Amino acid sequence: MKLLNLDEVKNITSIGAGPIGGGWTAFFLSKGFRVTSYLHDPSEKEMFMKIVKTAWKSLEQLGLSKNASLKNLSVTSDLEQSLEGAHFVQESAPEKLELKQDLYNFMGKILPDNIVISSSTSGFMMSDIQKKCSTPERTIIGHPFNPPYILPLVEIVGGDKTRKDVVDWAFSFYKYAGKAPLKLKKEIPGFVATRLQEALWREALHMVDNGEATPEDIDTALINGPAPRMVVQGQCMAFHVACGEGGMATNLDQFGPALKWPWTRLEAPDLTKELRNKMVEGCNIMAGNTKFEDLVSSRDNAIVKVLNALEKK
Repeated sequence: MKLLNLDEVKNITSIGAGPIGGGWTAFFLSKGFRVTSYLHDPSEKEMFMKIVKTAWKSLEQLGLSKNASLKNLSVTSDLEQSLEGAHFVQESAPEKLELKQDLYNFMGKILPDNIVISSSTSGFMMSDIQKKCSTPERTIIGHPFNPPYILPLVEIVGGDKTRKDVVDWAFSFYKYAGKAPLKLKKEIPGFVATRLQEALWREALHMVDNGEATPEDIDTALINGPAPRMVVQGQCMAFHVACGEGGMATNLDQFGPALKWPWTRLEAPDLTKELRNKMVEGCNIMAGNTKFEDLVSSRDNAIVKVLNALEKK
């Protein structure tokens, strides 16, 4: 199996009508690829196009590649047709394992065996997804961070039957396409970024559940505390720099004992109706009467400004 040269990849098939599938579609279009998007139900097209067009506004601010155009998009509800001529497949189907397994079984038979199939899954292992696929060696996970059309991260890992050179190829392809790929050392539940995010999320739920903070308090703390710093320094480097010339060694020697203090509650709290209502009410208060589309646009515009500022530094 000879994999394609990167410059041979012209046609992308994007599977899925939701925010991830639509986001990937917009991203690849912005990089000058031709994209065929598969929607399971034709009635999803109107909402799907809203996602793509909303994403396009931010992508224009970030800068479009030569030949980038929404005219390079084709939409179909015929799965086999969507795969015709594909040079790469980004699968963002619903998070149902049996559905994905059947989908990979079908794609494994239809696609030439040198075409890489990548899953956006955030909840499953590729070793499980590829079980029914007749050509599992070319299947990988390419897990994006939401929104996938703006945030550069893609976490890449294969399954038990994935060939190593396919993982390497996927890393090179995502980088070629303008992403910031991270090749995982091994398959792990939740990958890297999502696990870090979930740790924050569990702590936030505990504080709300115990009446220690509101959702607004938590977001205020993050937005005005670690979040701006994390744009330029991740958690590890931030703590390395925080302790002066001694670096991380000083940090661990001085603050290591604090790791055992009983102030974190990393196990998830019971999602009682009361906790659910506290979270929903708190977020609704923050959102006010702002429409969902405006919340998305506001978020995206701010992230674009941050990314553009980092590009210029």
